[in-house]
Amino acid sequence: MKTNFDRRKSLQELEQDDWGEPDFDSHLVRTCHRLRRVPLENFSDGDLRIMIGQQIGLLRLVPIALEKLEEDPLVDAELYPGDLLNAVLGIPESFWIKHTDMRAVLCRVVAKAKELLTSIDEVFERSVRDILAKAEGLLHE
Repeated sequence: MKTNFDRRKSLQELEQDDWGEPDFDSHLVRTCHRLRRVPLENFSDGDLRIMIGQQIGLLRLVPIALEKLEEDPLVDAELYPGDLLNAVLGIPESFWIKHTDMRAVLCRVVAKAKELLTSIDEVFERSVRDILAKAEGLLHE
């Protein structure tokens, strides 16, 4: 999977699209507008989860998220173990059909997550199993 964009730039710069100030007063909307101006190299795991969950900047953010997930498929992006993977699995199938290279990486991530299940604390096991069940549905459609 190749990434041919400058991670020192923000989504706003890379997409050449300034959204301006938010026109709806909610924490999520303000956060997404703010994150569009943050250089991608400064994104936290939680920032990735938020933006991917809102399906913003997927072409740039999914490769970064997949890199992190390859290292740790159950990375905790500020909510619970596996929350970043869950956000990535929420991306519509149409995205994965167009980007088969990223889908291949996602398949490897899901396989690795399954291997890790044996070492997961029982408190989190159910939520992780739910995430992996969602992945199976996505990857076999």
